[in-house]
Amino acid sequence: QVQLVESGGGLVHSGESLRLSCAVSGVPLDYVAIGWSRQVPGREREQVACLDNYDGASSYSDPVKGRFTISRHAGENTAYLQMDNLRPDDTAIYYCATDGVPSSQFGDLYGNGCLDFYARISRTTGWGQGTQVTVSS
Repeated sequence: QVQLVESGGGLVHSGESLRLSCAVSGVPLDYVAIGWSRQVPGREREQVACLDNYDGASSYSDPVKGRFTISRHAGENTAYLQMDNLRPDDTAIYYCATDGVPSSQFGDLYGNGCLDFYARISRTTGWGQGTQVTVSS
Protein backbone atom coordinates (compact mmCIF):
# COMPACT_ATOMS: atom_id res chain seq x y z
CA GLN A 1 0.00 0.00 0.00
CA VAL A 2 1.38 3.37 -1.02
CA GLN A 3 1.76 5.90 1.76
CA LEU A 4 2.85 9.51 1.31
CA VAL A 5 3.78 12.15 3.86
CA GLU A 6 4.13 15.76 2.77
CA SER A 7 6.14 18.26 4.77
CA GLY A 8 7.91 21.59 4.44
CA GLY A 9 5.00 23.97 4.24
CA GLY A 10 4.90 27.22 6.15
CA LEU A 11 4.37 30.96 6.10
CA VAL A 12 6.65 33.05 3.92
CA HIS A 13 6.67 36.48 2.36
CA SER A 14 6.16 37.18 -1.31
CA GLY A 15 9.36 36.48 -3.27
CA GLU A 16 10.73 33.95 -0.80
CA SER A 17 11.23 30.20 -1.29
CA LEU A 18 10.09 26.93 0.25
CA ARG A 19 10.96 23.33 -0.44
CA LEU A 20 8.27 20.72 0.07
CA SER A 21 9.08 17.06 0.63
CA CYS A 22 7.00 13.99 -0.13
CA ALA A 23 8.23 10.85 1.62
CA VAL A 24 6.91 7.72 -0.09
CA SER A 25 6.66 4.20 1.27
CA GLY A 26 5.16 1.07 -0.22
CA VAL A 27 6.49 1.58 -3.74
CA PRO A 28 9.95 2.46 -5.08
CA LEU A 29 9.92 5.70 -7.02
CA ASP A 30 12.53 4.64 -9.53
CA TYR A 31 10.17 3.80 -12.36
CA VAL A 32 6.91 5.58 -11.55
CA ALA A 33 5.54 9.09 -11.86
CA ILE A 34 4.95 11.35 -8.89
CA GLY A 35 3.12 14.63 -8.87
CA TRP A 36 2.02 17.62 -6.82
CA SER A 37 -1.30 19.39 -6.78
CA ARG A 38 -2.66 22.22 -4.66
CA GLN A 39 -6.05 23.26 -3.44
CA VAL A 40 -7.56 26.25 -1.74
CA PRO A 41 -10.52 25.18 0.42
CA GLY A 42 -13.73 25.69 -1.50
CA ARG A 43 -12.00 25.73 -4.87
CA GLU A 44 -11.06 23.05 -7.37
CA ARG A 45 -7.80 21.15 -7.10
CA GLU A 46 -5.09 22.55 -9.35
CA GLN A 47 -2.33 20.62 -11.08
CA VAL A 48 1.17 21.79 -10.19
CA ALA A 49 3.96 19.48 -11.38
CA CYS A 50 4.68 15.90 -12.36
CA LEU A 51 7.94 13.96 -12.58
CA ASP A 52 8.26 10.72 -14.51
CA ASN A 53 11.10 8.95 -12.70
CA TYR A 54 11.30 6.38 -15.49
CA ASP A 55 12.86 8.83 -17.94
CA GLY A 56 13.25 12.04 -15.93
CA ALA A 57 10.62 14.02 -17.80
CA SER A 58 8.88 16.75 -15.85
CA SER A 59 5.90 18.96 -16.56
CA TYR A 60 4.48 22.05 -14.89
CA SER A 61 1.29 24.03 -14.92
CA ASP A 62 1.56 27.47 -16.45
CA PRO A 63 1.17 29.42 -13.17
CA VAL A 64 4.24 27.77 -11.65
CA LYS A 65 6.40 27.19 -14.71
CA GLY A 66 9.83 28.78 -14.27
CA ARG A 67 9.38 29.20 -10.50
CA PHE A 68 8.80 25.65 -9.21
CA THR A 69 11.00 22.59 -9.70
CA ILE A 70 10.00 18.99 -9.03
CA SER A 71 12.82 16.57 -8.32
CA ARG A 72 13.94 13.39 -6.66
CA HIS A 73 17.46 12.62 -5.52
CA ALA A 74 18.86 9.33 -6.75
CA GLY A 75 18.60 6.63 -4.11
CA GLU A 76 15.94 8.46 -2.12
CA ASN A 77 12.28 7.56 -2.02
CA THR A 78 11.36 11.18 -1.48
CA ALA A 79 10.21 13.73 -4.01
CA TYR A 80 10.66 17.45 -3.64
CA LEU A 81 8.99 20.59 -4.86
CA GLN A 82 11.28 23.60 -4.80
CA MET A 83 9.17 26.74 -4.90
CA ASP A 84 10.94 30.01 -5.66
CA ASN A 85 9.67 33.54 -6.06
CA LEU A 86 6.49 32.65 -4.23
CA ARG A 87 3.43 34.83 -4.67
CA PRO A 88 0.30 35.28 -2.56
CA ASP A 89 -1.74 33.37 -5.14
CA ASP A 90 0.44 30.31 -4.46
CA THR A 91 -1.22 30.05 -1.05
CA ALA A 92 -2.88 26.64 -0.82
CA ILE A 93 -2.62 23.18 0.65
CA TYR A 94 -0.10 21.22 -1.38
CA TYR A 95 -0.49 17.48 -1.93
CA CYS A 96 1.64 14.78 -3.52
CA ALA A 97 0.63 11.45 -5.00
CA THR A 98 1.78 8.48 -7.01
CA ASP A 99 -0.23 5.52 -8.24
CA GLY A 100 2.83 3.29 -8.18
CA VAL A 101 2.27 2.08 -11.73
CA PRO A 102 5.50 1.65 -13.71
CA SER A 103 5.63 4.30 -16.42
CA SER A 104 6.72 1.72 -18.96
CA GLN A 105 3.15 0.43 -18.92
CA PHE A 106 2.05 3.64 -20.61
CA GLY A 107 4.35 3.27 -23.61
CA ASP A 108 7.83 4.35 -24.61
CA LEU A 109 7.30 8.02 -25.35
CA TYR A 110 9.24 10.49 -23.19
CA GLY A 111 7.22 11.50 -20.15
CA ASN A 112 4.38 9.07 -20.74
CA GLY A 113 4.13 8.45 -17.01
CA CYS A 114 2.84 12.00 -16.52
CA LEU A 115 0.24 11.82 -19.27
CA ASP A 116 -3.20 11.55 -17.71
CA PHE A 117 -1.45 11.45 -14.31
CA TYR A 118 -3.97 13.59 -12.45
CA ALA A 119 -6.94 11.68 -13.83
CA ARG A 120 -5.29 8.39 -12.82
CA ILE A 121 -4.73 9.64 -9.28
CA SER A 122 -8.35 10.77 -9.03
CA ARG A 123 -9.52 7.30 -10.08
CA THR A 124 -7.14 5.33 -7.87
CA THR A 125 -5.00 6.31 -4.94
CA GLY A 126 -5.97 9.88 -4.18
CA TRP A 127 -3.66 12.41 -2.54
CA GLY A 128 -1.66 12.64 0.69
CA GLN A 129 -2.72 14.65 3.73
CA GLY A 130 -1.18 17.84 2.40
CA THR A 131 0.99 20.63 3.77
CA GLN A 132 -0.13 24.24 4.07
CA VAL A 133 1.75 26.94 2.19
CA THR A 134 0.87 30.55 2.97
CA VAL A 135 2.46 33.47 1.14
CA SER A 136 1.92 36.94 2.50
CA SER A 137 2.26 40.06 0.38
